[in-house]
Amino acid sequence: MATLASTGTLRTQGSFSSQIRRETRVFSGPVTRYGAILLVVLAVVLPLSTADSFLLSLGITVGYFSIAAVGLNVVNGYAGQINMGQPFFLAIGAFTAVGFGTVLDLPLPLWIIAVVVIGAAAGLLVEPLALRLKGVYQIVLSLGLIFIGQYIFVNWSDLTGGVSGRRAPLNLSVGPLDFGALQLGGMTYSYQQGLFMLVWLFVALCMFVVYLLMKSPAGRAIIALRDAELPARVAGISPVRSMFGVFAVSSAMGALGGAFYVAQLRFVSPDQFNLTMGLNFIIIVTVGGLATAWGPVVGSLVICSIPVLATRYADYIPFLKANSSTPDGTWGIPVGQFPIVIYGVLLVVILMFEPRGLTHLTAVFVRWVTQPLRRKAAASASVRRAAP
Repeated sequence: MATLASTGTLRTQGSFSSQIRRETRVFSGPVTRYGAILLVVLAVVLPLSTADSFLLSLGITVGYFSIAAVGLNVVNGYAGQINMGQPFFLAIGAFTAVGFGTVLDLPLPLWIIAVVVIGAAAGLLVEPLALRLKGVYQIVLSLGLIFIGQYIFVNWSDLTGGVSGRRAPLNLSVGPLDFGALQLGGMTYSYQQGLFMLVWLFVALCMFVVYLLMKSPAGRAIIALRDAELPARVAGISPVRSMFGVFAVSSAMGALGGAFYVAQLRFVSPDQFNLTMGLNFIIIVTVGGLATAWGPVVGSLVICSIPVLATRYADYIPFLKANSSTPDGTWGIPVGQFPIVIYGVLLVVILMFEPRGLTHLTAVFVRWVTQPLRRKAAASASVRRAAP
């Protein structure tokens, strides 16, 4: 039964209310619970247990792409909008970090707050324009943001260095703790080790924020607008108010990813935030799995690893050959073009056979592998219940 309160809200009773409480509970399932614990443990333990610069550099790259992709997944996945302009917000975050963390030399918490606030404000400015457009027109708008951003930042040479870019060492200190020269237990760790830990702690934080948002009434309203906009409007859900939060969260996380992009390279140039980066983000969220918690991380891991691993192990892959500007008469795929081929194949396979992405495939595989164990556990539980 349901009774209508005087405030106009619907109060639920009985099993329906219990179901809602179960669905909105934080860490409701073992996969979410143990996955979150594993992510935090790896973020702390892995960088402290290895000094391999290749592994740490790849992990940092996957991390800041994951942060920006988690934000993009809120718009493209949960809200059902189309946005290819995430590099615009990465550029805003990158140059905000340069201004506050390099030029003003502010500590980490202050320039992080500036990056998030300015990134969210940029998203709020774009949101009214995006809501007026649908489909291909949203794509045109988001592509326009990339070119507008490049024009602005190329000409803002005092901050960005113009076409040539600029060095951008960021202050990674938090009080007495400096992630740029981390000291724990009497040991000093490298810049990459400290940055790896910092980036992946923020990956876990961003995933947790989006998880809470989607479990909240606001998140349910966003999904209702995506799946059935007209009935949602009739029910009193405001698209403008709901999408304000969506674009603010998405752009803030994009800006945060851009800040860590600068922190890794310690150099930034406006032409780094280009159309190719926007396409890469679309591939990441699609291949990983739209509207899934782990999709952006899985997609970032796969898409960011392919070019790096192809370059590192090109001599061991028979159909790869060295990059060349002129035809040399030999058969093979140039190393620089190999990632493009793989991205295309992945997109076709995912869209045709498993639109829910690699995250769902991984979950199906894990269930298949653990099925005998689950059956055995269920049988043991039945025996215990039947025992006198």
